[in-house]
Amino acid sequence: MSLVGKQFPNITVDAMDEMGDTLKINVLEEAKKNNKKVILFWYPKDFTYVCPTEIHSFQQALSKFQDKNTIVIGASCDTPEVHFAWLNTTKDNGGIEGVTYPLLADTNRNLANALGILDIEGEEYDEEQDLITLRGSNVTYRATYLIDEDGKIFHESVNDMPLGRNVSEYLRLIDAYTHVQQKGEVCPANWEEGKDAMLATREGVATYLQN
Repeated sequence: MSLVGKQFPNITVDAMDEMGDTLKINVLEEAKKNNKKVILFWYPKDFTYVCPTEIHSFQQALSKFQDKNTIVIGASCDTPEVHFAWLNTTKDNGGIEGVTYPLLADTNRNLANALGILDIEGEEYDEEQDLITLRGSNVTYRATYLIDEDGKIFHESVNDMPLGRNVSEYLRLIDAYTHVQQKGEVCPANWEEGKDAMLATREGVATYLQN
């Protein structure tokens, strides 16, 4: 079920920063108390292959997000200690050294469960041992959330494990949402900052399509 238009879950999660400090981060509070947008992106596991390419791409675009009044936060279900080990591993060894935004460590999976983004295929019951086991890896898909200054989710997307994200698209979406907030216009297909938007009326659409 989509969470777009709803408040982001009010859940506090452990996190790790590049200095090795363990933090407590509540994404909803980060948006509201700082009056900033937040991009929260989830990846499946530390010390894997597609994940560091995305994490470094978000780092390379960090100043652009900051210029757009947006906080960047990464997340997985790994522990803070594993995050810190990866943050201290060089790029040429598959690490994420040089990343400066925080990484959530949702080890109890409270937030990932609330968002419904865990790879769980179902449950199996073993009568002989009276045990319930999960099918699936119980790690997150590549889910991405854009949250506004009031804590409302205005975009969500979920990729399967092998599919890396296009960081530029999230910058475009933030520009579009900001334009809607500031101008009261809506943004048509393929809109980019600096292009014409339109009024959400029949006349507005007609005028836009004629240009």
